[in-house]
Amino acid sequence: MTNNVKFIDLFAGIGGFRLGLEQAGMECVFSSEINDHCKETYFANFGERPYGDITKINANDIEDFDVLSAGFPCQPFSISGKQLGFEDTRGTLFFDILRIIKEKQPKVVLLENVKHLIHHDKGNTFKVIINKLEELEYLVSWKVLNASDFGVPQNRERIIIIATKEKTFDFSKLQKKKRVYLKDFLDKDGDFEYLDPSEYTLIDNPTIQKSGLIFAGYRNKKIRKNGVRPNTEHLSRVHKQPNRIYSVEGVHPTLPSQETSGRFYILVDGRVRKLTIDECFRIMGFPETFKKVSPLGELYKQIGNSVCVPMVYELGKEILNQFFIENTQTTRRGKVQVKEELQGDLDSYRRFAVNL
Repeated sequence: MTNNVKFIDLFAGIGGFRLGLEQAGMECVFSSEINDHCKETYFANFGERPYGDITKINANDIEDFDVLSAGFPCQPFSISGKQLGFEDTRGTLFFDILRIIKEKQPKVVLLENVKHLIHHDKGNTFKVIINKLEELEYLVSWKVLNASDFGVPQNRERIIIIATKEKTFDFSKLQKKKRVYLKDFLDKDGDFEYLDPSEYTLIDNPTIQKSGLIFAGYRNKKIRKNGVRPNTEHLSRVHKQPNRIYSVEGVHPTLPSQETSGRFYILVDGRVRKLTIDECFRIMGFPETFKKVSPLGELYKQIGNSVCVPMVYELGKEILNQFFIENTQTTRRGKVQVKEELQGDLDSYRRFAVNL
């Protein structure tokens, strides 16, 4: 039955993968996360404190499982970082994932990282990742997915890699949703942090971009001179991402992973204010009941490092459909009847997810 499909949650963060995969109907049997603040948040929400340093985990100590999920560290490959890749010790943690895969041989491997991973080191880093999975006799497929296609107002592109044993994962079966906009995800009231009109400049007639972003203006920050190319000084404060202001009539840009104070300001009802932490969690698809137990600065980092929960749910649902329901063996009751029972079981999980 689908509720016996077990997964492990590596580089678990605050549990975005766990939320999505459990909503899809899987059972988590192991989690690992090294950050103490994240571990406390994870414990508050799941009643389980993840194991620590993945390099010290013996794969034989992990219960057998069907699906390995891991949003392995993205900073070594991100354009917002130093892009050291495997030269960064965090980048080498990918090989600990391989070590566990080799030992446990899960049916499905689900990996997530920043879009720039494809281009890092002229594509060589990505080739290494794919080749190493193929060396373990997995069939590998991948695609860049955007959170804005899964019911949240955030332009957040991430690469998803799925390695499987029997057949490749078909990304075309994912059910995408109609674009939604930031204005419908905002707090109705609260102690909002507004900017004084003297602190920002709005532009005339902003247009909506293909991504759904509406760049509405910029904060009047002191122009940074270092690293600014000649004749572009007037552009520096506009083009530096933390200084941009976006309209709530569109979607929000990617929530940053290396931020402690909240990075983006929004134009709402003619005024400019900071996005609240509750709004940040909401536009990542976290439920309203999710417990936030860390200091505010840590919460901003945690949500920026997390994953879009509805996107993970959709991936989990299709992993079940393509590898654990469609492959159900024929029994004396007949394959059609068994498949209908399993589908009914999955539908019950979907109804449960809606109420989270």
